[in-house]
Amino acid sequence: MGQATLTIDLDAIGANWRALDRMSAQGTQTAGVVKADGYGLSAPKVARALAEAGARRFFVALAQEGAAVRLALGPGPQINVLSGHMDGDASLIRDLDLTPMINSIDQLTRHLDALPDHAFGVQLDTGMSRLGMSLAEWDAVREIVLAASPELLMSHLACADEPNHTMNAAQLALFHHMTDGTQVPRSLAATGGIMLGQDYHFDLTRPGIGLYGGTPFDRATRVVSLSLPVIQTRVIDAGDVVGYGGSYQAAGPTKVATLLAGYADGLLRAMSNQAVLWHKDHPCPLIGRVSMDLITVDISSLEDEPTTLDLLNPWQNIDDLAAMANTIGYEILTSLGSRYRKLYLGAGSR
Repeated sequence: MGQATLTIDLDAIGANWRALDRMSAQGTQTAGVVKADGYGLSAPKVARALAEAGARRFFVALAQEGAAVRLALGPGPQINVLSGHMDGDASLIRDLDLTPMINSIDQLTRHLDALPDHAFGVQLDTGMSRLGMSLAEWDAVREIVLAASPELLMSHLACADEPNHTMNAAQLALFHHMTDGTQVPRSLAATGGIMLGQDYHFDLTRPGIGLYGGTPFDRATRVVSLSLPVIQTRVIDAGDVVGYGGSYQAAGPTKVATLLAGYADGLLRAMSNQAVLWHKDHPCPLIGRVSMDLITVDISSLEDEPTTLDLLNPWQNIDDLAAMANTIGYEILTSLGSRYRKLYLGAGSR
């Protein structure tokens, strides 16, 4: 088949959610983050797998993503929209029973004017300077917000993947300062926050990358595998170059496989002359530049000619690949392209 295959194990996603749920403090609800189309793996399928595992609350980035998740899950589960109540979102929020996480005084005004009786939460900025109300904004509208009965107060940790970073304790202290005594359910921890311990868990945890097999949840079950088809093989001589710019020059006779995938499929150019592909448990180095549709791999050490090589497999995960490209597993996962044939495994694969 002239198409790469991305295999997604939905049962593994469910297993990772259950493991993170067990790690969350007793009495703490565990949600599932399915933004960016379920980190590129299909939000509807991922959400159904999480619901089968026991999740009853989901987080998306924008209302349109919430619509896809609601269509997949039907009525009942709560779907929180992290971008809040954007201009033009009122009908989606109302008709699909989405819960916006209000980020500013402008959004608060918009929501209370358009949907005064509709559920909402509030996001607070505790030091990340990205989304949410600052301390001054919160102080200005706190009583108005509390009178309207928000269903959740949340913030987001900037450095949770670095357990000893001083920002973690500072953000925790500010979150307490902004929310203690409100009698409103609270949420601070995503995957990294869960790893920091129960002081960060509050009433709700919101794992994201850990569900999909990424750090800092090092005990996660592997979720994705990626197998790339070989188009052609050839033997080149010492001194021959490979790919654009001639960035790789053969030191001796070299057997080269050309594979059908490139940066249009999410294989970052930074992987050029860095990444490793696998034939079963045997590593083969990527040589030359990653181009739009093709990569080239040194298969001189193989005894047989492979029809496919693996980029993600039991010996190499998204974080291993990210390290080769000087990036993070999130970018690897969400960059995987639309041209892959997606093969879903598990009970939620329908």
